[in-house]
Amino acid sequence: MDLFQALILGVVQGLTEFLPVSSTGHLILARDILGINVPSGLAVDAVLQLATILAVGVYFARDLWRLFLTGAKWIMRRAVSDEDRTLLLAVIYGTIPAIIIGLLLESYMETVFRSAGLVALMLVVGSFLFLFAERIATQAGALTPGKGFLIGLFQCLALIPGMSRSGSTIAGGLILGLTREAAARFSFILSFPIIVGSGAKKFLELSNEHLLGAMGVPLLMGSFVAFLVGLAAIHFLIRYLRTHSLAVFTYYRFALAAAVIAFLFFR
Repeated sequence: MDLFQALILGVVQGLTEFLPVSSTGHLILARDILGINVPSGLAVDAVLQLATILAVGVYFARDLWRLFLTGAKWIMRRAVSDEDRTLLLAVIYGTIPAIIIGLLLESYMETVFRSAGLVALMLVVGSFLFLFAERIATQAGALTPGKGFLIGLFQCLALIPGMSRSGSTIAGGLILGLTREAAARFSFILSFPIIVGSGAKKFLELSNEHLLGAMGVPLLMGSFVAFLVGLAAIHFLIRYLRTHSLAVFTYYRFALAAAVIAFLFFR
């Protein structure tokens, strides 16, 4: 993987990690189109995801710091507000399913799940999920720890390339009654612990396999680009969902799925 290819992957990752279009699916497609073939592709994806999740840390620094203080106060048995307690429990409960299911499916994610055909299928499935969520959305409910757990189950769908972590969790939030903006904000905050853990784990794997030396500078530059583009994507989506539905993303996903199928058929 050369510097140009790494920069392209960084842009793709930064744009698609937070927009509901599937970052992993786009990275797989980008590799196929650019002819990029590197060992431990899933580990490289995780390092790029780690860069974009740092964008979440910067953008939502105040919320994450509040969560940290809430946890510390709770451990010390000091009083915390109901709102802060609810958010902390929702994040904790929502993270548990992704950890368990991610560990169970890790071997499949390295092999079976790295297919452009599967990406196309899941782009379509995810689009129907978005349409269903928008159809039944009331946008009149509040976040609870139980809803956090259920949204965490939706987050597990993102383990399959093409589904989209942000798309699945935002759709889950809408189905459970949250507003679009509240669902998007919780989606980003919920993604922080699981992607930090996954990215750190894969980063260590790259180090142990001595692959960082071979891809060090390109991967570093690609990660920096992913961070900057990720910040812009978060800001855009939060503002966009205040007044718009997920419809435009479903149209994009259907069009991309058709393009992928055509690419696979004619190549």
